[in-house]
Amino acid sequence: MHWKFWNSRQDAMPSPGQPDWERALINRMAADYLRDQRTRRRWGILFKSLILLYLIGILAAAYSQDLTERIASSEDHTALIEINGVIAPETDASADHVIAALRSAFKTDHVKGVILRINSPGGSPVQAGYINDEIRRLKADYHKENGKDLPVYAVAADICASGGYYIAVGSDAIYVDKASLVGSIGVRIDSFGFQDVIQKLGIERRLLTAGDNKGILDPFSPLPESQRTFIQGVLNTLHQQFIAEVKAGRGDKLKGGDELFSGLFWSGQQAIALGLADGLGSASSVAREVIGTERVVDYTQKQDLLTTYAKRFGLSFGAGMLARLETLLGNTIQY
Repeated sequence: MHWKFWNSRQDAMPSPGQPDWERALINRMAADYLRDQRTRRRWGILFKSLILLYLIGILAAAYSQDLTERIASSEDHTALIEINGVIAPETDASADHVIAALRSAFKTDHVKGVILRINSPGGSPVQAGYINDEIRRLKADYHKENGKDLPVYAVAADICASGGYYIAVGSDAIYVDKASLVGSIGVRIDSFGFQDVIQKLGIERRLLTAGDNKGILDPFSPLPESQRTFIQGVLNTLHQQFIAEVKAGRGDKLKGGDELFSGLFWSGQQAIALGLADGLGSASSVAREVIGTERVVDYTQKQDLLTTYAKRFGLSFGAGMLARLETLLGNTIQY
C-alpha cells in the first residue's frame, strides 16, 4: 500500500549529460527542500498541540480541585492549613502564605475550626512571630465581631520544633502523635571559623569596614570575646521572647522546669506529660472529635504553578545553593 503522506511520487531523473539535467536536478532539490519544510511544520504543529493540551490539562486539574473545595466550603467544615518545612521567606511555610490562609479561613462563614498541621524543624524567628501574632489577632477580632470563638488547634506531624512550636503555642490546644518530636525551645546561630586555615595556606584576609564591629562573625576573622558576649546577649534576648510566648500560650499547663527551655526536644508522649502538648490526635481525629465536623477543606496557600514547576525542573538550583551558603556563612539566626 502506498501512503502519499509518507512518500511522494518522484519522477525519474535524466542522466547526467542529457538535456535539462541541471534544471531537473535543481527542481528535485527544491522539491525535496519544500517537502522537508512541510514535514517539519507538521511535526512542529503536533508537538505544540501536545504541549498546549498538557498545559490545558494542568489548568483543568487545578481548577477542578479549586472548584471542589469551593463547593465543599459551602457546608460546615474544618479548615486545614499545612505548615511544612523550614519557616522562611519564599517558602510554602512563609508567613505570607500561612497568614493568607488563616485570613481566608477566618472570613469563611462555614468554618467551624482551624487546624494547623505542622511538620517543621523551625526557621526564622521573625516569620514564626508574624504567624503567632496573626493567630492571636484573628482570634480576638473574630470574638469581638461574632461574640464567640473560632478555635484554632495545632497538630504536630513528624516534628514540631523550635519555630514550628513557636507557632503552635498560639493555638487553643496542641495535639501530637506519640512519636512526634516536640520542643527545641531555644535560639541558634551558625558560623565557622577559618582563620587558622587561611593562615596555614598563606592567604591574607583583607576585610575593610567602617565601624569596629561591622565585620562581626566574619568566618575568616577571629571572634573577639567582646563580640562573642554581644552576640550571646542578642540570642538570650530572643530566647526570653520565645520563653515568654510559650508561657503565655501554655500557662499553667507547663509541668516541667527550666529544662523545657534548654533546647531539648521530646517525643509526643513525653511532651504531653510535660505540658507542652494536650493530647494525642491527628488532623482528621481532631476535626471529627474536637471540632465536631469531619469534613476538612484544605486552605493551604501554595506557590503558583510556574514557581512550582520551575523548582521541580531545577531552574531555582542556583537560588537554592545561594540560600544554603547564606545559611552556612551568613550567620542566620534561627528558632
